[in-house]
Amino acid sequence: MTTLGAFNRFTDGLNEQDQLMPVLFMGHGSPMNGIEDNEFSQYWKKLAKEIPTPKAVLVISAHWLSKGTRITAMDFPQTIHDFGGFPKELFAVQYNAPGNPELAKETASIIKSVDVEMDHDWGLDHGAWTIIRHMYPEANIPVLQLSIDYTKGPQYHYDLAKELYSLRKKGVLIMGSGNMVHNLRMVAWDKMNEPEYGYDWAKQINSTFKDLISNGQHDKLIKYEQLGKEALLAIPTPEHYWPLMYTLGLKGTKDDVSFFNDKAVGGSLTMTSVRIG
Repeated sequence: MTTLGAFNRFTDGLNEQDQLMPVLFMGHGSPMNGIEDNEFSQYWKKLAKEIPTPKAVLVISAHWLSKGTRITAMDFPQTIHDFGGFPKELFAVQYNAPGNPELAKETASIIKSVDVEMDHDWGLDHGAWTIIRHMYPEANIPVLQLSIDYTKGPQYHYDLAKELYSLRKKGVLIMGSGNMVHNLRMVAWDKMNEPEYGYDWAKQINSTFKDLISNGQHDKLIKYEQLGKEALLAIPTPEHYWPLMYTLGLKGTKDDVSFFNDKAVGGSLTMTSVRIG
């Protein structure tokens, strides 16, 4: 059982530290990755050992859309099973990490462009817990979620992310969770278990996204509609792409960029993930 001792780890204050936390964009893919021991979940475990242990994790997930911006502010967020048609073992998962109301207030206070509402109803959706339970299985690190305002566009989300930069100096791991290429209508379900099966257009645009990220051409990624029909196929709706905007907006001038879990799945999905810093 998670204790308030773990919860109180962050109440000592948001003090700056010498080491700047990295920022991640995580391709989360199927909820089944939350319970499967596969190449994606194995890398999440490996990654947690490679980066500094965070004081807290702040997730911007494709699965929490709201009008306006909200942040989870409860002591212990619930585990949300926001999906259907999966095995009962997946629905049985409870990831009992603490939240941190003080960090929620601090995060809201550093965002000046919009009033951030404290939320006590959401919790951790599968864009968060399916990944973090592999990274931090003891559930002893506070986890919060910041919602995505669905009434705004990519530039807004990119700019809002910049206001969160100071959290990187204070031990907070900020994680965007979505998928660069995410077209469920075109998934080849019969090919889901075929390694690296991707349509030509999916592989092409995924490569373009990676090149633009590597070269720091964020303006073109913000205006993804101008990247051609492949981008429109990859992003038929933007909610899984918006978390990438938060990750890119948090890049510093000296940060290195690398990719991991760079695989296509089911033809029209990619798990390609980004580490900044």
